[in-house]
Amino acid sequence: MKKLLPLFIVTWLIQSNLNAQTGIYVPSMHKTESLSMNFMKNHNVPGGTVAITKDGKLIYNRAFGWANTAKNDSMRPYHLLRIASNSKAITGIAVMKLVENNQLSLDDTVFGANKILNHPYYLNAISDQRIYNITVRQLLEHTAGWDRGIGCDGYSHCDPIGFPLHVTNVLGEGNPVQDTTLIKFLLTKGLNHNPGTTYAYSNITYLMLAKVIEKKTGMSYESYVSSVIMQPVGLCDMHLGKNLLANKQEREGEYIATPTTLSAYGNNQMVPWQYGGWNLEAMHAHGGWISTSADYTRMILAVDNFSTVPDILNSSTITTMTTASPVTGGYAMGWSVNSFGNWWHTGSLDGTSAFMARTNNGYTWAFHFNTRAGGNFWNQLDALPWNCIAATTNFPTHDLFAPSLQAGNLSITKAGSTNVNLSWTNGNGDKRIVVASENNLPATYPLDGKTYNAGANFGSGDNIGSSAYIVYNGNGNGITVTGLDSTKTYAFTVYEYFENSNTGNNAVYKLGCNEKKTISMSATSVTNMEMEQFHIRPNPAQEWVKISMPENMTTEISIVDMAGREMFRGMATNNTSIDISQLAKGIYTVNFFRGDGRISRKLVKL
Repeated sequence: MKKLLPLFIVTWLIQSNLNAQTGIYVPSMHKTESLSMNFMKNHNVPGGTVAITKDGKLIYNRAFGWANTAKNDSMRPYHLLRIASNSKAITGIAVMKLVENNQLSLDDTVFGANKILNHPYYLNAISDQRIYNITVRQLLEHTAGWDRGIGCDGYSHCDPIGFPLHVTNVLGEGNPVQDTTLIKFLLTKGLNHNPGTTYAYSNITYLMLAKVIEKKTGMSYESYVSSVIMQPVGLCDMHLGKNLLANKQEREGEYIATPTTLSAYGNNQMVPWQYGGWNLEAMHAHGGWISTSADYTRMILAVDNFSTVPDILNSSTITTMTTASPVTGGYAMGWSVNSFGNWWHTGSLDGTSAFMARTNNGYTWAFHFNTRAGGNFWNQLDALPWNCIAATTNFPTHDLFAPSLQAGNLSITKAGSTNVNLSWTNGNGDKRIVVASENNLPATYPLDGKTYNAGANFGSGDNIGSSAYIVYNGNGNGITVTGLDSTKTYAFTVYEYFENSNTGNNAVYKLGCNEKKTISMSATSVTNMEMEQFHIRPNPAQEWVKISMPENMTTEISIVDMAGREMFRGMATNNTSIDISQLAKGIYTVNFFRGDGRISRKLVKL
């Protein structure tokens, strides 16, 4: 008879297992677990997420290790991580959409008095006449003529993202360095090669492409990418990242690296490279995006030129985008490619390593890690997905992708001193859950693979953590929540999810694009007099706005863009100032949540 393990050992094994891997377990792909964890152990990688698709279906979506430096937050598939240069494929798709819509030609020249980028800020910096011959195609293919491997200004390389303080000092501009400043710096340098003759990987040329997008569309780079990629595909977990740990996005993991440098903010402080050493926010189009692994694979499927999932580009456009430049034979337009019909890219920054691919036999994958390593790290990472696939003999038929459309238009009204009525517009899932908590919603989320019990009486449903309770679980579009405290404030949100035979009867939740609403049970309704006293000044505005409202009043406000994405949420009093410098130019709605209602004002960001 086999001996039973002591209870404390069993408990330790279970806890150890839970901390090591999260997400829906896929028995037939169990070897992917050991291969991934061995890779991470061998290279001292704290945490990572893995998504693998086959024939358009997300068959594997797991996470390993830790999401933070304190090692008290397990990495989960819902965590977003920086993807570094895998951002270039996003920019490539966006440019090709312009080409497909006849708004741009790949052979358009970029710089010049009558060309796309014709602002004197750029043209006055050009030191080499050959720059006027550079085309959009050459920017995409890294054949514009600059070679970052050749040093400049005493540095061993000439990629200005690596010496931002020098760039601003030379050009006499402010810190942290801006994308336009990085471009201008490179324009002051002569080309190392004639345009179109030599492949030399470049980050800054992708910033130039972002400016091409903005000039041709009249939109910010981020807004245009969102309109042609994120929104049509239903990608709610891809965003531009922020520089500092304090400003990380919801569900974003932390990045682990030891090298330090002087802060790009010019304050003479030593900081980690990954948190203020370079200005990630100025690296958007070449290395600034963050994403879940699942959403990144979903994006690949939307341009994979297979019929399993509808593509957002025409087949001919995709072929052009992924055809190797004759100069290099191994790089196309935002994608590395080979003669076997495989497309891929890698991303690497301090605290970040990422690997994505689309294969000729119907697989895609995205491996995201919160550190990077040296030695044979990249060779082994290149082999890891192939080894995972080769080790699987019986592939699952389920599809673990969450719904593409989140529930929206959440409305909350009082139904007495202790009850509220909630209503919403359904997304495209099978069902949805409503999460409620006192004050603000905590950083805790429903987990894929778990079905929750709901209770309309607050506190009677499942607690998903930090006293966030499930008050509704069903396929309807409204609920009355009871048992609230008439003296407190409550927060609510709705998550769409699938749970059917196609998902293997696993619940798969969509967390992004959710609306969060609060209501004060003690507040009175908004009066017409009060409504007239809510203003934003100045309006239009560029950098800051000041909230104007009745004295001695505190209320929650949110700023929402035209796509319905919440860009800011916080508490405000009269004369509270809000920094809007990071918002893209455009029109926004500022919502004041007061009593039983909401007061909205339009804001124009210049």
